[in-house]
Amino acid sequence: MELSQKFQKLFTRDATESLWEHACRWTHPVSSRRILGTIDRTKLLKLREHYPYRSEARKINAYEDADYWVGVNVKRAQDLWLDRSPPLQILDLGCGPGYFLYLCRLFGHEGLGLDPDDEPFFRGTTNLFGINRIIARISAQRPLPDLGKKFDLVTGHRVCFHRIARDENGKWLEWTEGDWKFFIHDVRTRFLKPDGRLLLEFNRRQDGSSFFTPGLRAFFESQGARIVRWKALLATDPNQRPRFKRI
Repeated sequence: MELSQKFQKLFTRDATESLWEHACRWTHPVSSRRILGTIDRTKLLKLREHYPYRSEARKINAYEDADYWVGVNVKRAQDLWLDRSPPLQILDLGCGPGYFLYLCRLFGHEGLGLDPDDEPFFRGTTNLFGINRIIARISAQRPLPDLGKKFDLVTGHRVCFHRIARDENGKWLEWTEGDWKFFIHDVRTRFLKPDGRLLLEFNRRQDGSSFFTPGLRAFFESQGARIVRWKALLATDPNQRPRFKRI
């Protein structure tokens, strides 16, 4: 009975947070169609022809589907209030094809991406979108490269750099709490301005459960994180409770 009550409480919290996100987006609408009108779809399709899918790539990673990815990143921008905040300096870790930073620029922000150069298609799309990108890999217990500046916002969407390797059963081996503590401290001390924010967005686990196991949730909260569904928001100061909005 106690477990059932805890699950019901969690579901209610997630449902309430989802409703709040939808309400905030509805009160400040953004036209995805107008943004799509600024993208040369023909060039995107030609890039895909030039760089075909890898055999192991998941279908969801059809990054030439501008309609889908612009929609996804409009929601990300709205949830961070980037469509209505003053100009910000933004660092996107694992920037991928560059859609998020492209939208940030349309909203008046200055962005920089960081990603390994493993996917030739991303090389093409970031060039198409005019994204400034640093080629680097994020590894456990290793500082990020010096970028010579600090940022108002550091983001990581669909985070997977914490996955180290698969075991014999196909399950991912992941960073330890010590690895996460090192990473968060590195970002806070070297890349965030005094009133900056770090936003990490995670995928669900292979079994469909939340990334935030009870242990990981407790750890991130001990670091001052505000956890909303699959996202963790942290402030520069671990004793400060961060907010999604900046105005």
